[in-house]
Amino acid sequence: MAPAIRFDVVTVFPELFGPVFAAGVVGRAIGRGLVELDAHDLRLHAHDRHRQVDDVPYGGGPGMVLKPEPLFEAIEEIKLLNRGPVLLLEPWGERFDQALARELAAEPGLVLVCGRYEGVDDRVRQAQADRELSVGDYVLSGGELAAMVVIDAVARLVPGVLGAEESLLGDSFVTDQLGHPQYTRPAEYRGLRVPEVLLSGNHQQIEAWRRAQARQRTLARAGAPRAERQEGELKRK
Repeated sequence: MAPAIRFDVVTVFPELFGPVFAAGVVGRAIGRGLVELDAHDLRLHAHDRHRQVDDVPYGGGPGMVLKPEPLFEAIEEIKLLNRGPVLLLEPWGERFDQALARELAAEPGLVLVCGRYEGVDDRVRQAQADRELSVGDYVLSGGELAAMVVIDAVARLVPGVLGAEESLLGDSFVTDQLGHPQYTRPAEYRGLRVPEVLLSGNHQQIEAWRRAQARQRTLARAGAPRAERQEGELKRK
């Protein structure tokens, strides 16, 4: 059986991906053949005996830049097996969000290229990348962690990956609202009680409470002034 989606990652640290995806939702999906994941060592495409894949930047400046030759060759080799788009993980890329995760989950596969050091030679972006993605406005040591975020968020949207597909419907960002608070047993712990409505058995009231809580959480996240949020919390108390 062919996997529902295939992830190929180009990286100088392929050993990072095995432990992360050995367990959990994605690990189980890999074990069931629904997801295929392969991390490719960029150094195997180096042209010298030291396996060097980076060099000093033209024009001077600090740090090193990933060379074009190994990246071009690695991507072109992977594209023979993976028909999905090539995604370059860069801090200035398109912001990765739930809507984009859903879009990418419909692809047969994804090729994720992890930058390192001061970045990659821009000719890779020009000639090989279909899209550039960023997971947030902060700087990581490399694109590997960002690639893992993309893989996890996309893989769980592939049909069959989650045991209970309806759980997707309650995820934050699936609609325009965040998720509602969740509780489980015991009903009271260290003086903190589960809201009575959740214990009532009245499913109509429970759904109304959840919608109201989700809306309240969404409005707070949308950027209401801190003072207004604090005032609202005091009134609730």
